[in-house]
Amino acid sequence: MSRDGLDLPPEYCHYRDAGCDLADSCLNCPFPRCIYDQPGGRQRWLKRLRDKEMVRLFTAGGKGINELALIFSVSQRTVQRALKNSLSLQREKGKVPLRHP
Repeated sequence: MSRDGLDLPPEYCHYRDAGCDLADSCLNCPFPRCIYDQPGGRQRWLKRLRDKEMVRLFTAGGKGINELALIFSVSQRTVQRALKNSLSLQREKGKVPLRHP
């Protein structure tokens, strides 16, 4: 609403698109929905990025769980959880076959 109480069309409103720390402007944002509008959105996104990097370093980089825990300053259990969650998601998508006993 404007100062005089009218609901003006967007072309008559002065909106400064300053963006955030993830994109230089809202119109150039890579996310379909603003992560700041979601509860814990930015933190959740950063954890997913960290977990993907852990999985990449574990599978392609040959890093061990202890080494990954030191690199990312997290516990060994956090690394194990990230690896387990990633494998579970890949199995659900059919990218990793289930192991037979």
